[in-house]
Amino acid sequence: MTQSYTHHPDQQAASAPDAPKPKKHPILIIVMGVAGTGKTTLARALEARLDMPYVEGDALHPAANIAKMSAGIPLTDADREPWLELIRTTAEHMAASQQADPSFARRPGVLVTCSALRGYYRDILRGTRAPPGLQLPEHLEPPAPYRLPAYFVYIKGSREVIMDRISKREGHYMKPGMLDSQLQTLESPEGEDGVVVVPLEASTEEQADIAIRELSKLLPEPL
Repeated sequence: MTQSYTHHPDQQAASAPDAPKPKKHPILIIVMGVAGTGKTTLARALEARLDMPYVEGDALHPAANIAKMSAGIPLTDADREPWLELIRTTAEHMAASQQADPSFARRPGVLVTCSALRGYYRDILRGTRAPPGLQLPEHLEPPAPYRLPAYFVYIKGSREVIMDRISKREGHYMKPGMLDSQLQTLESPEGEDGVVVVPLEASTEEQADIAIRELSKLLPEPL
């Protein structure tokens, strides 16, 4: 007996070798930790591994913030809040541009380096909280069809190792004496949603392996 099959046009389209792959949702990955933990080095490694755009968070600091840090003066919340908000909105604008650009072929989203010391700061970066006294911007309203989710890669290490690293850095505005101020401000993100931890003592390659493996467990689609 001859069997008959029903042909579905979409089956051929789906199996075509040149069929475009569906775009992944953009994500925001923040590599965080106190000064001297190697945030930029790890972010650059993740940029190469994930083929994902990278933004140096410190480059978004206003000149007044850099002047204070260069003089060894710790930043206040009032100094940090506009900077954190700028990081968030910069990432959102980049993600929106990527989604609107049919020729964009990299992994959508943004990698950012930022100390993100306090839980409150991380909420601003997540887009779930506005700085005090500011009206809730449109991008912080309850999720529309889709919003930019944030994930944190926390580089954790001891004061002694971090201080040794900072002491050997040349030409950076962060002074060794400011480390204790950062450590006092630090509220560990361990236990928060969307956070993975990598050890400072591991090599950059090992840190990247851990970060990608643990982030992949948190995402609804392959990283």
